[in-house]
Amino acid sequence: MLDSPSNWAIIIIVALVLFFGTSKLPELFRSMGKAVGEFKKGRLESEMEMQQMEQQPAVQTTTQNKELELEKQIQELQKQLEQLKNQKQQQ
Repeated sequence: MLDSPSNWAIIIIVALVLFFGTSKLPELFRSMGKAVGEFKKGRLESEMEMQQMEQQPAVQTTTQNKELELEKQIQELQKQLEQLKNQKQQQ
């Protein structure tokens, strides 16, 4: 008899009416709705933070790679500058 969800729903509704009365039910459901809404909002915010945290290492790796490339370019330019200075001194 209590296997179907509709039977459980009827029992819960009757229990709520008996326990809270008909005047308190709208307030109860309103507060339950707000609680569910806050829960969903918190869940979405935490999911967004997790996604940002997952993407952050990729951004750091890209930045580190660019820094390494720039350092290599600087070293190459310094070598070329030294070569040019040596050539000028030899003339």
